Amino acid sequence: MRVFVTGATGFIGSAVVRELLGAGHQVLGLARSDAAEAALKEAGAEVHRGDLNDVEGLRGAAGAVDGVVHTGYNHDFSDMPGALRTELDVLKALGDALAESGRPLVVTSVTGLLAPGRLGTEEDTPDPAGPGAHRAEAERSALALADRGVRVSVIRLPQVHGAGDHAFVPFLIGVARDKGVAAYVGDGTNRWSSVHRLDAATLYRKAVETAPAGAVLHAVADEGVPLRGITEVIGRRLDVPVVSLAREEASGHFGWMAAFVGNDNPTSGAATRERYDWRPAQPGLLADLDQDHYFG
Repeated sequence: MRVFVTGATGFIGSAVVRELLGAGHQVLGLARSDAAEAALKEAGAEVHRGDLNDVEGLRGAAGAVDGVVHTGYNHDFSDMPGALRTELDVLKALGDALAESGRPLVVTSVTGLLAPGRLGTEEDTPDPAGPGAHRAEAERSALALADRGVRVSVIRLPQVHGAGDHAFVPFLIGVARDKGVAAYVGDGTNRWSSVHRLDAATLYRKAVETAPAGAVLHAVADEGVPLRGITEVIGRRLDVPVVSLAREEASGHFGWMAAFVGNDNPTSGAATRERYDWRPAQPGLLADLDQDHYFG
């Protein structure tokens, strides 16, 4: 297959590109800069210059391939409505290009949309009024493309880790360095589900190859890693004390990220493993966190 990949040079997308190429597919990657173009060419992919705001370019690129993997997203937390508008425009453009063709479109969502405090599954639907409502609306819009003859599937991602990570785990490490303590909230038993970026990339490939229209997949390797365990590794590696914070202290310590840090989001990927013969093989979150690439 010839597959168009958005976010093709990002933390997850770059792994997806290499996974697809390694399995014998051709890749057309979206690049918005000279550096991104060079990285894609070095990996062995073709290049489509543009960005997520160029909906006509996206429509044209999607119309010229056998399938699309959409890993790009405008992560502007200061303008979530704007990020949603961009995402809906992108989904419409991709849907227009693939309509009535039965060609695959794999769209990225997140497990954090599911109800907290219990084990989420592939059968659960996000609360449209809950946290992350903008991503929930985007997920619903993506799945609706099945009614237009698109073989659309959604992969919900938990915390994604691995070399090159620049998201929540590095944020915790940075705060611990700045504050001189590695902190968790309450008793630290709130859980983060997680997956290594290379294992996630394998699931994207399987989805574009075989997932039926309307499928929801969970790229979950670790169902629930307690925050305290994550914090203890950080404290040991940085040689700083590990401390508990009361919930009312969390925002002062972690800033606007406090809600994410304290969220309890255990998630199952059991059905996905069974349906797609997906077997995560990379290190789990705690083992990966204990490597030098997080503390170099």
